[in-house]
Amino acid sequence: MSNAEFSLIFDGGSRGNPGEAYGSFRLQRPGQKLPPAERLRFGHGTNNEAEYLALIAGLQRLHQELRQSGLEPTAVRLKVSGDSRLVINQVKGAWKIRNPRMRELHKLARRLLDPLGEVQLRHHPRRVSVRALGH
Repeated sequence: MSNAEFSLIFDGGSRGNPGEAYGSFRLQRPGQKLPPAERLRFGHGTNNEAEYLALIAGLQRLHQELRQSGLEPTAVRLKVSGDSRLVINQVKGAWKIRNPRMRELHKLARRLLDPLGEVQLRHHPRRVSVRALGH
């Protein structure tokens, strides 16, 4: 089976920390029309929780698309980018996870990433998230 390429950009935040948590993501296949960003509300949480929840929502959407299209997760090449050094580095395994809530969100993100064929995780500057997702 040929590889299916996807890119996922995510961002999250909260009004107050903790406060009203929100996030967004955009999942795209190269060569396809740019889809609108999906905007999310998470209730009360921290900036870091919102970042993780936005990533997880994007990964859940990817798995939904894979099921609908009949693609095997092992055939996927995914490029993930976000402006949260904490999330990117924890998901890569480069940074420790001390907070129990972050540990649970990390486990969920890894469960969604691990079945995929190839995953690249990359940090980008905040301005990239603002330009791509509008916040």
